[in-house]
Amino acid sequence: MEKVRICIIGGGSRLWAIQFLKDLTLQDKIRAHVALYDIDRQAALNNEAVANEIFKVNGRSTSLSVSVADTLQEGISGSDFIIIAIEPGVTEIRKYDLELPEEYGILQSVGDTTGPGGLMRARRALPLFFDFAREIEKYAPSAWVINYTNPMTLCTAALYKAFPGIKALGCCHEVFHTEAFIAGFIAEKRGIAVPDRREIDIDVSGLNHFTFVTSAKYKGEDVLPLLREYVASGEAFPDLTEKAEERVKEGRWFESDHRVALRFLRDFDALGAAGDRHLAEFVPFFLTSDEMAWRYGFVRTPYSYREAEAIRKRSRKYTDEELIAEPSDEEGVDILLSLCGERALKTNINIPNKGQVRYIGAGHIVESNGYISADSIVPIVSSDPSLAIQAMEQRIEMEQDIALEAIWKNDMDLLFEAFALDPLVSMHLDRSRELFDRMLTLCALRY
Repeated sequence: MEKVRICIIGGGSRLWAIQFLKDLTLQDKIRAHVALYDIDRQAALNNEAVANEIFKVNGRSTSLSVSVADTLQEGISGSDFIIIAIEPGVTEIRKYDLELPEEYGILQSVGDTTGPGGLMRARRALPLFFDFAREIEKYAPSAWVINYTNPMTLCTAALYKAFPGIKALGCCHEVFHTEAFIAGFIAEKRGIAVPDRREIDIDVSGLNHFTFVTSAKYKGEDVLPLLREYVASGEAFPDLTEKAEERVKEGRWFESDHRVALRFLRDFDALGAAGDRHLAEFVPFFLTSDEMAWRYGFVRTPYSYREAEAIRKRSRKYTDEELIAEPSDEEGVDILLSLCGERALKTNINIPNKGQVRYIGAGHIVESNGYISADSIVPIVSSDPSLAIQAMEQRIEMEQDIALEAIWKNDMDLLFEAFALDPLVSMHLDRSRELFDRMLTLCALRY
């Protein structure tokens, strides 16, 4: 196969981009050149230096190469694959995404996908994605585009809005954690070694970070009935406040016990298929207070962590030992190889709805399973969750549709309609508008 050209847009925070580069060295099916483009050129130069070390220590310097592009056009021109992983604006803006709503009693555990923070992040990100799509249409119209940026649904939708013929998908690993949780549950119940999460065959659908499992098979047996028995018992929902308090004290912000996911299974007959921190933000049930969230074991990630982590990632120095590649749980390279025709892959993906999710409108970006093979993605029709889950999804779908149109038209009155519709914004419209107007100013895109 001729050398494949991969353009990475963003990745300056380093963690994800470096893992992708390490994963790339573990395959010997393709030769590749990686072009790095970041609005922060120094960040791209830092990644170039690390990439060269990764290729060297893993013995792939002859088959893999890297360069820094001076412009977006240079980076994407002639690319076979374009990967987008950006932070829209300076990290400091996220302080207002999180802390302004808190002044009004609105708590967010992540604030990058939905809720007031997610909508403001979308307002910053989508104009950039509109521009990316227009440039891709000009200079790499046949490229496959893999988006990792949140809000995943809206950013991927923005690519199709500006370039309807684009070949793009959103890639998210939240469902992988749910598969791993189910694998651990089966091992405990059956007294066996924990299966690899890839041995769990789930039927999943919904909107990114708000997805649900309607069946989960291990060696042909649907194990969801076992989980239903578990949530019907008294042992499934202990008070996890002490564990949550330990997590706050120790800064373990991302851990999840899947209790919110299980609560959906108990009350609405579908297992949440994302981490509890994400699931909780789409409904008004779990973020009424920190104490309520802590009962389920999850905690809110503070801005102070985001700020410190951004600094740490950019200044981090890697040893050769840290750059030795080992198999990871990410699928970016697996997807790339599948699209090159080197293998076939069944996995969860975010693409326009062609009927694979029957309770969401046609064309809306949905997350469900699909088969990925040579230059092709074939969606798999999912089973419907309960009507209550469908109604929750449809409310978010409508909010996202309004937000996409509002940002496309730069119509802030229309964007306020999406803002007021959000399940976390349950207050008088006057206060909602006051918060919205403050966030428009303080959460605006800047570098």
